Amino acid sequence: MSKKHFIDPLDPDPVLIHQAVHRLDQGGLVVIPTRHLYGLGVDALNARAVERVYATKRRPMNRPLLILVTSPDEVGIYAKDIDAQAAALMHAFWPGKLTIILQAQSVLPEVLTGGTGRVGIRLVEHPVTRCLVRSLGRPITATSANLSGQPGCRRTEDLQPAILAASDLVLDAGPLEPGLGSTVVDVQPNIVQVLREGSLSVEDIRNAVDCSVTESQTASSIDRAQTP
Repeated sequence: MSKKHFIDPLDPDPVLIHQAVHRLDQGGLVVIPTRHLYGLGVDALNARAVERVYATKRRPMNRPLLILVTSPDEVGIYAKDIDAQAAALMHAFWPGKLTIILQAQSVLPEVLTGGTGRVGIRLVEHPVTRCLVRSLGRPITATSANLSGQPGCRRTEDLQPAILAASDLVLDAGPLEPGLGSTVVDVQPNIVQVLREGSLSVEDIRNAVDCSVTESQTASSIDRAQTP
């Protein structure tokens, strides 16, 4: 039986969503559509499932994974020290476009944060994955569906054999729109650091907050090349 199932990107089949939720509930790994790249989704609260993502991607364990939520109201469940700057960024740029790194709550498994104690969070934008996260009732991971260091995929036909073999289900929403990945920012007291400039420019970030905004001169602990 094929792992790959086509799903309407605008009107997701609830039967397929139910199947995917069942897989996630069982610790499964599901290939999901995000804005511009296909991602690897597991239940972000399941440490063993998160470990599967690292093993599948051959990703260094010190590189955190981001999570997707369906409402800004959920952020406080999974992150703390959410200040006015973080709130302003969420209001200005969510859904999609921006991944915000905050101090992680203890409800998240340590393996998800790569031992940093911090987590990247984004409000899910793609209709298929939004339905999936909402139906699961918990956040899912969204790192790109590729081996670490390799290009991401806009089409499921381009998934690497190792990724396809390790996945339990592939939700094929067709070719995804080309474009830049989300901008990644680390929000700390009185400063916002842009770790990766993507869909949003540094100037966009500066215009949304009233604190210092800096640009990272070194590679982020969030994998720059593999954050959708």
